[in-house]
Amino acid sequence: MPDLTDPQHATTSAFGRRTFVAIAAGAAALAARCGAANAQTGDFGKPHPPIVPEDDGTLVVSHPRVTSGERTIDAYLAVPRNATAPTPGIVVVQAIWGVDAQLRDVARRFAKQGYAAIAPNLYTGLGAPSGDGATDVAPYRDVAAKLVDATVDADIAAAADYLRSAPYGKGARIGVTGFCMGGGITLRQAVDNKTLAAAVVFYGKVRYGTDGNAGSITPIALAYADELTVPLAGSWGERDTSILAADVRALDAKLTELRRPHNVKIYPEAGHAFFDDTRSSYVPSAATDAWTRTLVWFGQHLGR
Repeated sequence: MPDLTDPQHATTSAFGRRTFVAIAAGAAALAARCGAANAQTGDFGKPHPPIVPEDDGTLVVSHPRVTSGERTIDAYLAVPRNATAPTPGIVVVQAIWGVDAQLRDVARRFAKQGYAAIAPNLYTGLGAPSGDGATDVAPYRDVAAKLVDATVDADIAAAADYLRSAPYGKGARIGVTGFCMGGGITLRQAVDNKTLAAAVVFYGKVRYGTDGNAGSITPIALAYADELTVPLAGSWGERDTSILAADVRALDAKLTELRRPHNVKIYPEAGHAFFDDTRSSYVPSAATDAWTRTLVWFGQHLGR
């Protein structure tokens, strides 16, 4: 079963002046990067026009159907218009809200950086409502509870294969990234899917096999790290009450001990879902830095 954290209620309210100053600085930097369409940082933290428009002329956006075992799933695909082989690819794994407007925007943002980005709809056939602008997590909890790990893993592998089979994907390296529920799924891919070249987790669950986070993390809850070979980067928030920073530090220490390639960062000013610029959980300083680190990581391991 996936991590069913409520992204609307997973952040402590502790917040100081130093944090506010850091966030203000990050907001200014983000405005400069996003261009005129989103120059007013007040647009962030709530639904807003996309950072990369759907009709951006430098991209090709489509909604392919992807064969996954005996079924076919929906997907969202963004590719540089002039992509040629080998164009590295990224599988973008949804948060609990599904392939919503913000996730589609993230796929296009990756495409603007030269990647072929595909977001498989893990809710295909489960009757999930659209996540665009949604605030009530309850309907998505019900749908997410129906997900089966093996099926989800097959869907992600199928999305990666779709990128590899495209004319621009021949010989390309493929990475994976995910947010919240998708972050936990991404961490699992870093263990189970050896065909991937890199993984980036955004505030995904660290404890394996437990529903809560009471008490210190136990060795068995981190045992999967022994099998983790895919280069892993990750971003978490110190103020996250659902994925504890202490757990993330324990994972970081374990990967360091094992000498696995990794880059883990915990943002003191951020809580859960800090990267989602369409919701009130958004923290621009953390989101801006995490995006930069993500691009560096994928650039290093995927070849872009």
